[in-house]
Amino acid sequence: MNAVDVIKWEVSDRELVHKFPTDEIRLGSQLIVYPSQTAFFVKGGQICDEFTSGTYTIKSENIPLLGKIINIPFNKETPFKADVWFANQISLLDCKWGTATPLQIEDPKYEVIVPIRSYGQYGFRISEPRTFLEKLVGNMPTFSTTKIVEYYRGVILSKLTSIIYDKLKEDGLSVLNINAKVDELSSYAKDRISEVFRQYGIEIELFSIISISVQEDDPSFQRLKEAKDAAAKIKIIGRENYQMTRSFDVLENAAKNEGGTVGAAVGIGAGVSIGGVVGTMAAQTINTNPQIPDMIPPIPQTDYYIAIDGKRYGPFDSTTIKTKIGNGEIAGETLIWKRGMMSWMKIYDFEDFKTLFAENCPPPIPE
Repeated sequence: MNAVDVIKWEVSDRELVHKFPTDEIRLGSQLIVYPSQTAFFVKGGQICDEFTSGTYTIKSENIPLLGKIINIPFNKETPFKADVWFANQISLLDCKWGTATPLQIEDPKYEVIVPIRSYGQYGFRISEPRTFLEKLVGNMPTFSTTKIVEYYRGVILSKLTSIIYDKLKEDGLSVLNINAKVDELSSYAKDRISEVFRQYGIEIELFSIISISVQEDDPSFQRLKEAKDAAAKIKIIGRENYQMTRSFDVLENAAKNEGGTVGAAVGIGAGVSIGGVVGTMAAQTINTNPQIPDMIPPIPQTDYYIAIDGKRYGPFDSTTIKTKIGNGEIAGETLIWKRGMMSWMKIYDFEDFKTLFAENCPPPIPE
């Protein structure tokens, strides 16, 4: 291959890095570096001399580091071998991101896990081209913008759950109020995500959350609204009055549904707890119906979620989970999660159910 007289690369928004097609260079050749580009001479995998935008005539004086590695020929017509790499530093501002599946966000105010979807846009540029070449490109002759966008889309989504939760917790907000804080949340997310990009010589120039949506018919969202309504009532009428009102509602509903013995029994459980008038009613019910035992409210069940073939199912109580294990619907490798856990784990390692697999389930296959 003949030595070239002009070394240059036309700027393209589809490529972030480009390797000049020939390594036959000679003194006296012209190197043209366009605005928003940086050029590097590379020899034996080592980055040597660096050139910012401008036009240069290649001579031994402006490639001193390369000259130490190779013997620059005395005759200008004699070529020497070196790779020339160009890094594209234009700003790419139309990169899209979005949640393919809902993010499971725990409402820090009401402690209810709610699935949300979100999408937005971000922009970046290569701020440290040497770092970018060394850490991401390696010896690839080209590096497309699509590759970096796809990689960082996963990074963004993996961190977005904790980012949203931390911001809501920091401001004392509920998921119900999240759309009022989209601009602040965007700035907060940009600061957090920039740390990851910066490690590879990339600077985030903008990050915006365009929309955050909650599926209003989702049972979790309905529970969240109920929790908010209950909190509002307690704030208005006070906790004691709210408890008394709830107890009267229990008595009234029990009387309507059963009309007698069972309604009176429910009255016992409710009346004993609030005293006063309702307590008197409960005492009378005990005297007139001595054969009815006290009714103890059931112990609340913990909600569990399981993941099968990449899909989430639930919530289930512990009895349902045990039944599914017994029927062979849930294997030891199945992932399980409940509120308070930082991540999913295999059910045969899960404390609540591991005894069900102690004898019947073989150990996992070594990787």
